[in-house]
Amino acid sequence: MRVLIGTLLVLLLAACGKPPVQMQEAFVFGTRVEVLVADADVAKAKAATATVLREFDRLHRTYHAWQPSELTALNAAIAGGKTHAVTPELAGFIVDAQAVATAGKRLFDPGIGELVRLWGFHSEEFRAVLPDPAALAAWRAAAPSILDLRVEDGRVSSARRAVALDFGGYLKGVALDHAAAALRDAGVQNALINIGGNVMALGTKHGEPWRVGIQHPRQPGALATLPLHDGEAIGTSGDYQRFFELDGKRYCHLLDPRSAAPVTHTQSLTVLIRGGGQTGMRSDAGSKPLFVGGREAWRHLARKLEVADALRVDADGSIQVTRSLAGRLKFEAGVPSPEIIE
Repeated sequence: MRVLIGTLLVLLLAACGKPPVQMQEAFVFGTRVEVLVADADVAKAKAATATVLREFDRLHRTYHAWQPSELTALNAAIAGGKTHAVTPELAGFIVDAQAVATAGKRLFDPGIGELVRLWGFHSEEFRAVLPDPAALAAWRAAAPSILDLRVEDGRVSSARRAVALDFGGYLKGVALDHAAAALRDAGVQNALINIGGNVMALGTKHGEPWRVGIQHPRQPGALATLPLHDGEAIGTSGDYQRFFELDGKRYCHLLDPRSAAPVTHTQSLTVLIRGGGQTGMRSDAGSKPLFVGGREAWRHLARKLEVADALRVDADGSIQVTRSLAGRLKFEAGVPSPEIIE
């Protein structure tokens, strides 16, 4: 099994003489999720974690992009040229994602679900087959976007029938925010939530910051480690988990809406969000436009999205990191010296 996108959790065991960290895990959102709790009350930790895992399952089933769900029902209505009643939660997700898509110049756009399907990523297993060129050309001509959706009085309509929502680059971050709220409501003060490399910290691990690793995109293990403080979250987009190879070329699930093709210029892009509202969502959705933007554009996009802390690994393996994040990172032995970006 390939290492989860973006992170390895390190130092999972408590230090000598301290109570153990309680951990529960599950497979949701197409990846492994872990909830670690460092509070001493074991019964409370287990009950709170069970609530979190149920919420993850609810979000996964409700907004699945290709199995029957509220999201596929909306997509079917859009394809049929109909308006569709949605829940307040789904309406809120659409409005929030539209704002992020606008700020990121549509390089993150959950309205490209049909393009994701054309490339074969609406599946648990990926076949090494390229899409039909005519179908890709038709999709580019239609240029569907989540910005084509109109949300009014609990109903959604679309100016383009080709819009199909896929919240794969957004929902894990939302789930982090929901998990953090549920844990705090249950009285859990110290926890680490990991959804396939999207990670949020609450409190500390027995008085010390939680430490996480950023996955090396081409080797087993971590590229670097960093401490996460209370309320902080990291998100990583990478080309090394959901991909297929054909004739020696890698085709990853991260697609550029401009070319309708997988990104090839970036191996991974990690962002750190230090707090504020929707920290988890911003860590998930915020890494996508920076990944797609590439070497010349990612820093400008980071400023527009108010992302001060980011690390990028280029297709050639070279590393760029913002100065503010560089001071937090401990790179592993053998990792090339990064270029520091102001």
